[in-house]
Amino acid sequence: MIILGTASDIKLLTKDGRRLDGRTNEELRPIKIETGVLNRADGSAYIEWGGNKILVAVYGPREAYPKHTQNINKAIVKARYNMAAFSVDERKRPGPDRRSIEISKVISEALDQAIMVEQFPRTQIDVFIEVLQADAGTRIAGLTAATVAVASAGIPMKDFVVGCTAGKVEGKVVLDLSKEEDNFGQADLPMAVLSKSGKVVLLQMDGDLSVEEFDQATEMILTATKRINEIQREALSTRFVAEIEEGGE
Repeated sequence: MIILGTASDIKLLTKDGRRLDGRTNEELRPIKIETGVLNRADGSAYIEWGGNKILVAVYGPREAYPKHTQNINKAIVKARYNMAAFSVDERKRPGPDRRSIEISKVISEALDQAIMVEQFPRTQIDVFIEVLQADAGTRIAGLTAATVAVASAGIPMKDFVVGCTAGKVEGKVVLDLSKEEDNFGQADLPMAVLSKSGKVVLLQMDGDLSVEEFDQATEMILTATKRINEIQREALSTRFVAEIEEGGE
């Protein structure tokens, strides 16, 4: 979908209050997660979330190198978020930029809260997140898939990290922003939590929300994460059942 015009004259809601893709304010885009998609990685996952297509590979725990980076008390989680040059409409310059470095850092910190890092001192866990096609909310989609990839690698975890976005469009709070809503809306709020405890491990905001709008957005996100966590667990159980059935043949 291509939208022309300035941000002030672009309409993101139809006359009957629906969004341009037909969703209600509290409706998620379609989400599909698969795991075990890369044979040479210790763990892997692929997610399609709306128009996002993201591949994640996990390696480790393995000895941290160079040795001066080792932590004698726990494993170091190193996430690398990267957008492929062809992932957006206008070709992106290959290699890391300030945005990808920042997103890599916040994803590393979020995963560190979920993984039992204290069981693997002096090691590192590498998480590679490759955005093949971008359609808004890539950091949250990548983090959600990375959690599944870590679990599929057999790395002990205290909890699942699961997230979603919300924002404001034409004065209304909406869930799971589309590309157009992200580009031309009034606010964007990505948030991730631990599924069982509800502890917030990632929270950022771009734009303006009142206290009431912020509370409404976070409540919508927390409700949505319960469904997204079910999709994460279904992806893992489907993979493990398939492996058991293959082993029994």
